[in-house]
Amino acid sequence: MKNKSNTLAVKMLISMVAGIVVGLIFMGIRESIGATSAAWQTINNLLFQDITAPGAEKAIGLFYIGGQLFVKSLQLVIVPMVFTSIVMAIGTIRDAATLGRVSMKTFGWFLMTTTVALVLAGAVALGCYNMGMFNTTIEGLSAATGSAGSNPLNVILNIIPNNMAASFSVNNAVLSLIFLAIVIGLSLNKLGYDENCTINRLCKELRDVVVTFLNFVVDKFAPIAVFMLLSRTFATYGINYLKPAAAYVILTVLLLLAYLFIGYPLYVAVTTGLNPITFIKKIFKVIVFGFSTSSSAATLPLNTETNVKDLGVDSQIASFVLPLGMTVNMDGTAIMQVVATLFLAGVGGYEVGIVNLVVIMVLALIASVGTPAAPGAGAVILFTILSGVGFTGDATMMGYALILAINRPIEMLVTSLNCVGDSVAAIAVAKSEGKLDEKIFNA
Repeated sequence: MKNKSNTLAVKMLISMVAGIVVGLIFMGIRESIGATSAAWQTINNLLFQDITAPGAEKAIGLFYIGGQLFVKSLQLVIVPMVFTSIVMAIGTIRDAATLGRVSMKTFGWFLMTTTVALVLAGAVALGCYNMGMFNTTIEGLSAATGSAGSNPLNVILNIIPNNMAASFSVNNAVLSLIFLAIVIGLSLNKLGYDENCTINRLCKELRDVVVTFLNFVVDKFAPIAVFMLLSRTFATYGINYLKPAAAYVILTVLLLLAYLFIGYPLYVAVTTGLNPITFIKKIFKVIVFGFSTSSSAATLPLNTETNVKDLGVDSQIASFVLPLGMTVNMDGTAIMQVVATLFLAGVGGYEVGIVNLVVIMVLALIASVGTPAAPGAGAVILFTILSGVGFTGDATMMGYALILAINRPIEMLVTSLNCVGDSVAAIAVAKSEGKLDEKIFNA
């Protein structure tokens, strides 16, 4: 299993590097011949075009189709995997004290890491704001209104669904799905049903089917799909979009990389005493996978398998912490939203002090919890924070339009951070409960 895991990680790393290189080559071609030239339109229609977009009826979009088929194959099993994992994790823990302790540790860990991420991002971004790094003039964009502003506390109302079937029919209602799974798991616990009851056996057999399907898809198609997804992402980018927002892009990327490769390994070393380098090596395929798909939900199956089989996390702990973290533990999203908000404040000419920063951080914390585990969701939810602090002037909305246009690579890195953050939480909770197999971790 170790050799198989290492082989997959190497293949995905090669695919990532190759995809980025090929994407940058095509980006260079796009810039040299012009995005509106007939030659580029032919290349784009053949390889990269979104065939669902208006006017793309005759496009082929080979890389788009290949990447989307893979992502949809992963999204297909999000609902059954999240639901069955949590029901079984809770339903089979007979000690109520243990269940309560694990839950409190999990939420406490999520709150701690997100708070640290927010403070780090807020302090650095405010320093850059005060130095005038975000005072950017954006030309050639139309003001964007974004999605309708809403109260961030609406996320609380969305926890409990008013229709049970609706939660199982879509992938963007994961928070309510988790609530249903917890309720059913706790009810099974209260009733004292053993692992052989009908619901538990049904969940186990369904999960086995899902895992078998996922193993096949990931093992056989992941490297090819990673190459296609990354090539298309970078090939369809224009350099001109990045210039006005260079400070935002560079600062956000540096903060995300620092938290990913310095912060999380430090957490692992401090909480477990284990080698942080070993952790990074074993979790690297999850980093690559999250970066490629830009979806925490699509990465959840691989993250779960990696934590249990490579990092030694008890399956019950992993099955509870990881699906929950996918929905409520969004360190990367919080960092991105704080930096983006201060960048847009600079663009719009708004004054930002300590009080404003605290409000932004609180809104980012709440909004990140309600961010769907799907590509591009973080930039859309960003509008909630902007409306919450009143940054809605024309210049800010033009900057927001730019964020929506360029945020794809940042969202990819954000996803990697979110997924690794869930893994670190699972390791920390498992270690504190004596359910971390250090032999597997060190193997």
